[in-house]
Order: sequence, then structure tokens, then C-alpha cells
Amino acid sequence: MHDKGIPTVDLSQFVQGNAAAREAFVEALGKAFHEVGFVAVVNHGIPKELVDGFYAASKAFFALPEEIKKQYEIAGLAGQRGYTSFGREHAKQSQVADLKEFFQIGQEVATDHPLKDQYPDNVFVAETPEFTRLGRELYQAFEKAGGQLLSAIAIHLNLPENYFDQYITQGNSILRSIYYPPITREPDTAIRAEQHEDINLITLLVGASAGGLQLLNSQNEWMPILPEADEIVINVGDMLQRLTNNYLKSTTHRVVNPPRSEWSLPRLSIPFFLHPVSDMRLDCLTSCVTAENPLHYEPISAGEYLDERLREIGLKK
Repeated sequence: MHDKGIPTVDLSQFVQGNAAAREAFVEALGKAFHEVGFVAVVNHGIPKELVDGFYAASKAFFALPEEIKKQYEIAGLAGQRGYTSFGREHAKQSQVADLKEFFQIGQEVATDHPLKDQYPDNVFVAETPEFTRLGRELYQAFEKAGGQLLSAIAIHLNLPENYFDQYITQGNSILRSIYYPPITREPDTAIRAEQHEDINLITLLVGASAGGLQLLNSQNEWMPILPEADEIVINVGDMLQRLTNNYLKSTTHRVVNPPRSEWSLPRLSIPFFLHPVSDMRLDCLTSCVTAENPLHYEPISAGEYLDERLREIGLKK
């Protein structure tokens, strides 16, 4: 533990290290996900210039006039592709909308792929072509790093190292570029994004342009998460918590408003929500069900679970 509130691991130890280095990494990641649910990752292999390029392209997109951005808000897609305008999404237990707008990029498969009907086309923004192009590149870089982290988790859970591969190959992951505009008047709530848990297996977040991310620790205190410039922050989502019968923790987190002196600063944040294919079963692993930790969840598929949650947060009617 250190001042950024969460443990740090070095992914190159796992990808390039010898057996001892790999074992140490698996141990550290497993412990962090079991105890905290969050970890900062260095040497994750996601090129800095790609991240910086996508940040710049995101800023350019969100700076477009409202009526142009609205052309990229596609009815009937529950926000899964393209633009979602300010104030549409709320946390499941909150009626107050989060102070954000966002754009989502999803999986792309060939026209004749069996999952094609589940994966609508990505929305191409004519005004900022780099935004869509770099978004796809970043999506693929996140898929790769996320797959490596899940291999380590599989080993930690005594599963075959490639256990997750069949489920995350062409999975239903989402890259979301989120823009929290400057705060112009006393907000109704002190929160830019209300407390929530993520739906997916794991989330990979590349450093936000402004602070505000906090997690709820095991003592029920809100702790700021302050990643260094080139780290990515990874957290467990509810699907992985469910699969492991609460052994790995999906930690509650939120984004709070900055101090008044920083109200004029917008905040840009780029999370990648790593999802499996919809037919992956999330039934608890038998190895995670014990006398001390009895079964907590009904059997469900990833697709059914996602559907249920999108309704709760107001994206799906």
C-alpha cells in the first residue's frame, strides 16, 4: 500500500518475466483484487502516444457543437455505440443523473461472424476522424493488456491460464470516452459520477485528466485514487466478483467534484470495460464455494446480466 491508495504491479513481470517473477505477479494481483478490488499497473504495454492521441481526439470531439454531437446519438442502441448526451445515465440507486456525456466504441467483427447481430457497427465521426480511428487502436491495446491480466487471475484461481481466452476473444467490451464539463453553478450534488460498481469482468482506466476518483475501502471510508501519469488503474467488475462468489471484490467507486477553485476544469476519463461474449456463464466457480463462503448467486449468463444492469442505470428502457 502507498499514498495513491492502491497497490501497484508491473505487468512486464508477468509477460516477460521468468517463472519466479510471474508467480510473484500473480500473487500480488490476486491479493490486490481479493483485498482491495483495485490495482495500479505499470509497464502495461499500451503506447503513451496512442493514449495521448486519443485524449486529444476526444477533446476535439466533445468540443463540437451540441447539435453536431447529437447526430451521433443513435436511438435504440442503449448508448452501446456512439454518443450519449449529458445527463442521460445515472447510478442504479440514484435518480440524479451523473454530470457527464460520453462516447462508446465497441467490438468489430466481420459481416459473416456469428456474433455480428449482437455487435452494431461503430459510429464514425466525420468531423474528428482520428477519434474513431485511434479509439479502435486503443480498444485493441486494452484488449491485449486486459487478456494478460485475466490470464494471471486465472492462474491465481487455479484455472488453466487460458481459461478466459475463449470468452473474451471478440467479447462485448466497450471503450468509453467520458467528458465531465466544467461546473458552472452550485451543483445539485457534489458528485460528478455517483457511487457504483462496474458491470463487466475488469475495467482498465487510463489516467483521467483531473482527479476525483475515489474508492470505498473495507473500513467504509472514501479513499482518493491518484495514479501516476503512465499507470493504468484496474478494478474488478461485478461479473468477475459473481464468477468468484465474492472472492474477488468489485469495489464501489465514484467521481467527486473538484474544489471550487478547479470548477472551470473539465475532466476527461477513458475507461475500457472488458466484457466477455454474452453466452459466457457467470455461475460461481465451484472452487470458490466453500463452507465459509457459501453460494451467493443464482446462475446467469453474461448477456442476461448485462441486460438487467443496463435497465437499472437507465440506458435501456
